[in-house]
Amino acid sequence: MRKGRFSEAAKEAAKGAATVKSGMTVKGTVPVNGREAALQVLLQIWEEGAYTAIALNRVLRQAKLEELDRRFATELVNGAVKAKGTLDFILGQMVDRPLQKLEPVIHYILHLGLYQIFYLDRIPDSAACNESVNLAKKFSHKGTDKFVNGVLRSALRQKELLWEKIQEDVSLRLCHPLWMVQRWQKQFGEKEAEALCCWDNEPANLCLRVNTLMTSRDAVLQDLREMGCEGDVSLWCPDGIVMKKSPALPALLQTFPHSFYVQDESSMLPAMLLQPKAGETVLDMCAAPGGKTTHIAALMENKGRVTACDIYPHKLKLIEENARRLKIENIKTELQDGTVLREEWTEVFDRVLVDAPCSGLGVLRRRAEARWTKTEKGLQEFPPLQQKILENASRYVKPGGVLMYSTCTLEEKENGKLIESFLQNHREWEQVGFVHPGTQKVVKELQLYPQRDGVDGFYLTLLQKGK
Repeated sequence: MRKGRFSEAAKEAAKGAATVKSGMTVKGTVPVNGREAALQVLLQIWEEGAYTAIALNRVLRQAKLEELDRRFATELVNGAVKAKGTLDFILGQMVDRPLQKLEPVIHYILHLGLYQIFYLDRIPDSAACNESVNLAKKFSHKGTDKFVNGVLRSALRQKELLWEKIQEDVSLRLCHPLWMVQRWQKQFGEKEAEALCCWDNEPANLCLRVNTLMTSRDAVLQDLREMGCEGDVSLWCPDGIVMKKSPALPALLQTFPHSFYVQDESSMLPAMLLQPKAGETVLDMCAAPGGKTTHIAALMENKGRVTACDIYPHKLKLIEENARRLKIENIKTELQDGTVLREEWTEVFDRVLVDAPCSGLGVLRRRAEARWTKTEKGLQEFPPLQQKILENASRYVKPGGVLMYSTCTLEEKENGKLIESFLQNHREWEQVGFVHPGTQKVVKELQLYPQRDGVDGFYLTLLQKGK
């Protein structure tokens, strides 16, 4: 593929685009439209390491845009982040210098422009180019607008050839790193691997877990219908609602501040299958931001004690804030590293949840940036960490008590194989059966696959300690 050709003025602007500091004029500016909001979010993700959903919510909360602009910004951000590898491939064909030398604000203005050109048919190409040029004029130095215009116009001229090249490369076509696609092809076969990648690329549904301490699922569904929303009952959790049509999340939270917690369907299962009872003592080893913790507390009818741990004080505050919003009073937070044994907790708890830190390969639909921040080598660091946390957690359970182990990944070494190794070394423990929420059959472990089950990838197993 030949490089794009630009005017001398555009080439000079490109040199300048490599010298200006990272989008300093963007940071702190209140976006006035969806494209500006999307640009600000992309800079937070790729330059500051922010999570996509958190950065997007933060920027949209500050911007106070109209609903159409909010939806457009959301579509641009999620799409451009998921297609990052493909957009960089296109950009690499257009410029004659390493992409890391581009001024970040220009880099991501180009990502937004290219995403509109190649993936959003309803946006006229002229609008994608012109609005990207306007972003460069507003947020970069003089002349970079010519560079942006040159790159995008060149991409337009070569659009068909570039698209053919993308379709010939499985990684570019499926918008996933090549190592990840190949890993899944080996694990599932080519057809299922492609289905899994396509699942990751689709917009994620908004899922709500009803706070049963304050209301019921039927009551919330009725309230939502009266508000003009559309939602279906979850097929996986009796407290879950899958939204089909709704206003922005802040509007829902303002209208129903105590009625629900935003939580994926798969993520509702660990607390539900742990089956905590009122009056018990329960430990959530890796609790932030508090979705499973508050679910446990609700299932306990706000009676007994839930101890919620995390290694970061600011994340403990987030758990506490969520508990206050949901009117939950039986949660106590503790600053505690799961890999460090706390002797005074030995055989104290009736039930323990270990929702272990993991590679997260089952939730890439919702963690849009994660596919590009993970490495195949990095997967190796999780099993030893999980094993250490599980070892400590097992010591905290009373004789006869139970432990739920869960992850949001598809990796056997982090799931079934890790549990198999644990049981071989701890004969006093055994897997106990529970009802599969989908098939209603009794199983001893549950591995959910997005491409098969239509929900985020999750692993769960329930262990019981001998008396």
